[in-house]
Amino acid sequence: MLIILTVSTLLLTVFTLGLALGVFVLARQIGVLHERLAPIGVQPVLSGLQAGQALPQVTARTLADAPVAIGGASAAGRAMMLMFISADCPVCKRALPVARAVAQEHGLDLVLIGEGDVAALSAMAQRTPLGGVPLLVSMELLLLMQIGRLPTLVVLDPRGVITARDVASSRREIESLVATLPQARPAQMKETSHVAV
Repeated sequence: MLIILTVSTLLLTVFTLGLALGVFVLARQIGVLHERLAPIGVQPVLSGLQAGQALPQVTARTLADAPVAIGGASAAGRAMMLMFISADCPVCKRALPVARAVAQEHGLDLVLIGEGDVAALSAMAQRTPLGGVPLLVSMELLLLMQIGRLPTLVVLDPRGVITARDVASSRREIESLVATLPQARPAQMKETSHVAV
């Protein structure tokens, strides 16, 4: 009788530990899926520069510590989209190819502004294909814009005026921010005149 009780207790313990492990694995997988699938949606912007205000010229630095001017009027006369990212932000990594495609379609200059440790950003830049998009760091710009959530996108018109600023993770959200630019339309979709006969 004692052997049966010992064996049943041992089997029950193994079964309970297996069940606990299964719950842990499922909880972890649900968390990963939640991060991948959930859109961020519109977030309240509490402080910092807002739409309609000009972004003053700020000196940011590349990962190689070379200075780059951001803000003010564009010398090339092109609009710009700033995407604030972090090396440990999975949503940023998922939104980057979408932002790059939207910027290319609309003829915008896309610039990534990294938040956090430069070594971690450098490692991310080596792991993630940036496709020629510059990755800069600027604590001054982060403080000026008061970036609280990532990925935050800031759209600047050619004069350096902010037309939109929000957290965006999907193509629809990024397109809605770009739509605030005057005459924002894809470069390949040019209007032609039609003659009625």
